[in-house]
Amino acid sequence: MLLPVTADAEWIDNRDALQAWLDALPAAASVGVDTEFMRRNTFHPQLALLQLGWNGRHALVDPLAFDIGDALQPRLGDGTAVTVMHSASEDLETLAPLLPDGPQQLFDTQIAAAFVGMGLGLSYRALVAELAGVDLDKGETRSDWLQRPLTDSQRAYAALDVVYLKTIHDQLSERLQQRDRSAWHAEDCERLKRRASHRDGDPQPQRALRAAAEWPREKQALLRRLLLWRDGRARSLDRPRPWLMDDTLALSLAAQPATTLSDLEQRSRGQRALRSAQRSELFELMSQPVDADEIAATARIPAHPQGNAKKALAAMKQEVDDRATALDLPSGLLCPRKVLEEYVVTAEWPEFLEGWRREVLHDHLPALLPA
Repeated sequence: MLLPVTADAEWIDNRDALQAWLDALPAAASVGVDTEFMRRNTFHPQLALLQLGWNGRHALVDPLAFDIGDALQPRLGDGTAVTVMHSASEDLETLAPLLPDGPQQLFDTQIAAAFVGMGLGLSYRALVAELAGVDLDKGETRSDWLQRPLTDSQRAYAALDVVYLKTIHDQLSERLQQRDRSAWHAEDCERLKRRASHRDGDPQPQRALRAAAEWPREKQALLRRLLLWRDGRARSLDRPRPWLMDDTLALSLAAQPATTLSDLEQRSRGQRALRSAQRSELFELMSQPVDADEIAATARIPAHPQGNAKKALAAMKQEVDDRATALDLPSGLLCPRKVLEEYVVTAEWPEFLEGWRREVLHDHLPALLPA
């Protein structure tokens, strides 16, 4: 196993320097991109560092020193450059204020590795070891990236996160073409971009709280109302959702709404971001009756499969495994178990299974639904 190269990365802390670096890129360049961010006491991840790499040139861009968005959007958001990232979901979320719709062309190396038979969820370090023969040090993983100045160790670590992206991209691109999986990979990258750019959050957040699956529809609608309020307020206050109202409290208040403000105050102790103004707003919100339109707008919370549904789930899982084996794909990439669980209970074809997955599975799974 080789030692990592020593990357000579340019430190960029002004717009002119960033513009010059980007202007040197060919129109169709494949640009390695990574971010370092912090997410301790906020709803939104705080971008602390942007790493760029192309053709042996590497840059560490300081977003704390200047606004980097107006330089990035023309080259990565609107241009023809390919943005190469590894496990891009959190990075895309972090960059969403700067690239609202994500990069124009995204190549996610973790997704690509899964499509070419290297396994699901492979780490960047493992990919570098496999495709470049280099063992990377992950010693700065939990570093404070908002501190200034960054240490030499932090800079070296950050630069290495983009140094090998070109090598990985070139090899994975070739393997995707050999397997005729390039279009499938591009489709999944587009899906990843859409999810990261969903700026208003999940419109049906109650579906994640399966403890309420057997509740009456009216109670599920009230739970959705409370969770949508929580998401909106957490975003506007820039505080983590659980600081405002954790899942346990949301379930409790939807099942048995507080009858007075003092009751709500007693039950919501420990919610660090729930101040008197938000508490009054929440109390008013839960006091309003649930009408038929709100119930109709609330998607049912899928229950855990039982009885015939459980048997159907096992049959579907076997079908997915067989199809994945035939395609030499991880079954979790083709269709995660959670998606099957929802489908077998709701009988509604999942959005996740549209596109290339529909071509593979739609002729087989519907027939396995319980009668």
